[in-house]
Amino acid sequence: MGMEPDIRDFLLKVAQTISLVLLWMLINTVVGIRFDYAFFEGKPGLGNFIFYTWFLLSFTALLFYLRKKWKI
Repeated sequence: MGMEPDIRDFLLKVAQTISLVLLWMLINTVVGIRFDYAFFEGKPGLGNFIFYTWFLLSFTALLFYLRKKWKI
C-alpha cells in the first residue's frame, strides 16, 4: 500500500518548505544574535547594515521562491 502520487508530492512540498524556512531562520539567527550584528551598540555599524541588507534581500528571495514553488 503506497501513497497516491499527488498526496506524496504535496507532503514533499510541505516538508521542503518547512525545511527551507527553518534553515533561513537558523542562518539569520546565528549570524544576527551570535555575532551581534542584529543589535546596535550606540549607533549602527557597517556590520549591522550588511546584516540587515542581507536579511531583507534573502527574505525577499525566499518569498519569491516559495511563491513560485506554490504558484500563488
